[in-house]
Amino acid sequence: MRPERGGAKRLCVPALRLAALVLWGVLSAGALNNGLAKTPTMGWLHWERFMCNVNCREQPDACISEELFMKMADVMVSDGWKDAGYEYLCIDDCWMAPRRDSNGRLQADPVRFPGGIPRLADYVHSKGLKLGIYADVGNKTCAGYPGSFGFYDIDAQTFANWGVDLLKFDGCYCDSVDHLIDGYKYMSLALNKTGRSIVYSCEWPLYVWPFRKPNYKEIQQYCNHWRNFADVYDSWQSIKKILDWTSSNQEEIIGVAGPGAWNDPDMLVIGNFGLSWDQQITQMALWAIMAAPLLMSNDLRNISPQARALLQNKDVIAINQDPLGKQGYQLRKENNIQVWERPLSNLAWALAMVNQQEMGGPQLYGISVDSLGKGVACNPSCSITQILPVKRKLGIFAWTSSLKAEINPTGTVLFLLEITQKT
Repeated sequence: MRPERGGAKRLCVPALRLAALVLWGVLSAGALNNGLAKTPTMGWLHWERFMCNVNCREQPDACISEELFMKMADVMVSDGWKDAGYEYLCIDDCWMAPRRDSNGRLQADPVRFPGGIPRLADYVHSKGLKLGIYADVGNKTCAGYPGSFGFYDIDAQTFANWGVDLLKFDGCYCDSVDHLIDGYKYMSLALNKTGRSIVYSCEWPLYVWPFRKPNYKEIQQYCNHWRNFADVYDSWQSIKKILDWTSSNQEEIIGVAGPGAWNDPDMLVIGNFGLSWDQQITQMALWAIMAAPLLMSNDLRNISPQARALLQNKDVIAINQDPLGKQGYQLRKENNIQVWERPLSNLAWALAMVNQQEMGGPQLYGISVDSLGKGVACNPSCSITQILPVKRKLGIFAWTSSLKAEINPTGTVLFLLEITQKT
């Protein structure tokens, strides 16, 4: 749950169960089939970097406003983000007015969004980008703005009318697990009913895990991607916790990931303040291995050339966007060294060696090639290219060879293995 976004959660009233039962025939037959997110979603999301800053008088360049998103849209085009594949510009919490309008519809804060969401959507679309927006399954958003409980159909149609292309649907202020699950299902079907293509980003399992094990096959039927773990922070400890949770639960989650349905470990915080260069490499490499949505949360107007080059690295993005759509996993862990691998199309494999040790110097680690890719990645031989930290071709490796790398503390070395001859 998210205490940093709001106070104590309020229980959804029982009317949601009644509303869900009215449509239970539809719910039980429904499954998400919107044709979207065939590869992990790429874009920009404001939350981690800008949070709920509504102080436009004193911080006009950092408050949640129409101007902020228009400027980000400009930069996404001018600085190569759109060309690299980052196409969704996403609004998170705190965009709303405190109350719905007289017709029960959500409305943007009139001071910070003077043109409303439709004008912003038109601007974003004029740049060749897509617009994402935020709402909540419960009575309120995590920051205390109007929730969608009781208004799912109205809100879905409102978003469609505005030209929204992605909905991030949070789970605050709805402590009844059954009500929460029904609400996520209801909104999925309500979005599809509008006829507009809207990527559906859920936080369903995140809010279910404290109470019971989520049904991932059910979640897969209704959501394009879903959050499993707590909000990412701009810190190495946060990244480590996400990776540790993912590897500890990989047997539960990797099998349901694939085209149109992805596990979401949360935002990329590369280019901010809390991660060293090696740690930024680790996040980028492992998000590619995990087939994670690449939703940056940073200030694109003020980002270092080094961080921009990492986020726009074509080879890493190609691994993340691989059309086979298989999520990678942790293959082994020896002391502080972790080895992750991911199957790719054309019988290729991505491999990451991670050094989680936080003292001392670089660690030399070696692994037998025949143990990689379920024993077939280099059978009888393969070409190996190091992708990160720097790209270099390592040459042809036989099945009996050993692959060694020197890995900086909290850093990662990312490789691409391409078979040279099929057995």
